Amino acid sequence: MVIQVSNISKSFLMFENPAQVIKERLLKQSKIPQFHALSDISFSANKGETIGIVGHNGSGKSTLLQIITGVMQPSSGSVEVKGRVAALLELGSGFNPEFTGRENVYFSASLLGLTDAEITEKLDDILNFSAIGEFIDRPVKTYSSGMMLRLAFSVIINTEPDVLIVDEALAVGDDAFQRKCHARIKQLQARGVTLLFVSHSAGQVIDLCDRAILLDKGESLMEGEPKQVVHNYHKLLHMSGDEREQFRQDILQGNLAIDRNEVVAQEDDDSGQFDEGLTPSSTVWYQSNGALISNPVLRNLAGQKVNLLQAGHSYEYCFDVEFFDDAFEVGFGMLIKTVSGAELTGATTVRNHEKRLPFVAKGAKHQVRFKFPCLLRNGSYFLNCGCSAIAQGERKFLHRGVDAAMFTVVEENTDATGVIDFGIECITELKHEA
Repeated sequence: MVIQVSNISKSFLMFENPAQVIKERLLKQSKIPQFHALSDISFSANKGETIGIVGHNGSGKSTLLQIITGVMQPSSGSVEVKGRVAALLELGSGFNPEFTGRENVYFSASLLGLTDAEITEKLDDILNFSAIGEFIDRPVKTYSSGMMLRLAFSVIINTEPDVLIVDEALAVGDDAFQRKCHARIKQLQARGVTLLFVSHSAGQVIDLCDRAILLDKGESLMEGEPKQVVHNYHKLLHMSGDEREQFRQDILQGNLAIDRNEVVAQEDDDSGQFDEGLTPSSTVWYQSNGALISNPVLRNLAGQKVNLLQAGHSYEYCFDVEFFDDAFEVGFGMLIKTVSGAELTGATTVRNHEKRLPFVAKGAKHQVRFKFPCLLRNGSYFLNCGCSAIAQGERKFLHRGVDAAMFTVVEENTDATGVIDFGIECITELKHEA
């Protein structure tokens, strides 16, 4: 056991004015109301496990992580953590704004237990990962939030931690940096690092985590399979009043035996799931050259907008194209890529004369739909789209978008490994008795 959290509770006194502080601290004469941020939280994490913590704002996620890292003391209960802990709890935490980036690398890494010699040895790796260039020798107070995040994350992942704790930090970085972080987290997981991960992104929690915990009003409502925990989190998020309270009680009392079937039903082709927070920030639209692509979106076969895809089901990647000039031999294309940018598969109508459009008149609008079976395994993926035509004897793009959309795949238990599930079956036959 690497992390053991036992019956943690945390309360804060709600002072209304400075006089109440004096009475409470010196005279003990005033009864101050308390806010219960956490109530009797318990869980454990084994070596190499990744646990996601989800919940709406104010549910106690950050308070819990601060207690686990020792930044804050619990009102009751205990925490035991074995090994070196590296945490990124707040943007710029552990940094002195007056110090340069380089000085802060030494300062922050020393707080994590590294010697100056160890930091110097890792300095090039830290600087290369952060990719902030000459700003490393400028005061941190001149950094953007993205630059500060890149440097802070670069420090903590290069300290060779036994336990890594990340609190929503990846939401600040752009998609290019998030891809680097995602790849590095996968490396740390493979090395046996234990990870506590707070995120509002369903895709990240499902993709990265072995288990998930749902916090609400300082209570642990449930702990279990990430997909089911995220599902209940989303349901709770959109409930209010008596309905919300009843659902909370159902979760706490374990009265959700049919919930597994409900999760599957919501992911089926007649409904689907959509995570508002799962949008790419790395989107690049090239200059229009006679046409304009808009509304890139994934839909299930019932026509509903989705970005949480169920492996084994079919979907359509759709986008609209408006033409500003006459166009000849028009073709459309799409591409699916991994988080790291590797091209997995795609399709184009350019090579198929039956699917090319011989002529499109100025002012025409078309909807393009690429239908595909989802054979991908758990993870997040990005989509490109494009439209081309023949102009002056050669094919040219009229418009195209890179990382125009993204989606996450969730799957049931499978024997497949890698990125794509080809449905490979293993058949064994006894050739000779022992």
